Amino acid sequence: MNKLPDIPLMILCGGKGTRLRDVTEILPKPMVAIGEQPIVWHIMKSFAAFGIRRFILCLGYKREVFVDYFMNYHLRTSDATIRLGHSPDITFHGESEESNWEVTLAGTGLESMTGCRVFRAAKYLRETDEDFFLTYGDGVSDVNIAKLWQTHTTGKKLVTVTAVHPEARFGQMLLDGDLVSGFEEKPPRGDGYINGGFMVVKKEFITRYLADDEDLFLERTPLRQAASDGEMSVCRHEGFWQCMDNQREYMLLNSLWENNRAPWTKYWSK
Repeated sequence: MNKLPDIPLMILCGGKGTRLRDVTEILPKPMVAIGEQPIVWHIMKSFAAFGIRRFILCLGYKREVFVDYFMNYHLRTSDATIRLGHSPDITFHGESEESNWEVTLAGTGLESMTGCRVFRAAKYLRETDEDFFLTYGDGVSDVNIAKLWQTHTTGKKLVTVTAVHPEARFGQMLLDGDLVSGFEEKPPRGDGYINGGFMVVKKEFITRYLADDEDLFLERTPLRQAASDGEMSVCRHEGFWQCMDNQREYMLLNSLWENNRAPWTKYWSK
């Protein structure tokens, strides 16, 4: 397994997930579980398999659920001995693979759109972070993250996106060689490509295309303008990709997990 440079993954976790309303009235969508762990954990594990250990979560809707989960992570996942009394003490038994994760919980506004969330969370990038991974908190894939990074460094563009095959209900990207030339609204067939949400972004993209504007969708003007400017390269992925956008997809991902057929664990340490 090729380990990557020490760069962070930023995850968009602030939306309300209205199309999965039965569940998201209680939980934000990235905290909806596949098996015993939320889907955002599955995403983080997939990047951690390639050596990514720093995570910046762009929070909004039900921010407190993320705070509770990560603050109590070891209590949820490890055996522990708790000494009660006026000065309680906790002893954890054993270490988890996640012990060296650094998770920044970034409040980016309750009603902010995705472009604004990235702009606001960017203050938690280190000065040395010339690039960062970016993805959504509601989709899993067996994307080879090392290949995605190599495509980005070779292409030398401000943003690199992963092109995946969708169901026909999504709009698709138009590709010209290794560049994204534009976008097309919902085609009649699903044999084209869409942005699968696994991206690498140069910090310059933020200053050039983003702003502190709550109505700014990353997927509209910023990414479309980057494509128009010839600043978007593509990494094609022909393998598994699945978002969790509705009840059917929720059931599908949980069925794959429960039957030990989850493709997104392909690179996880066994």
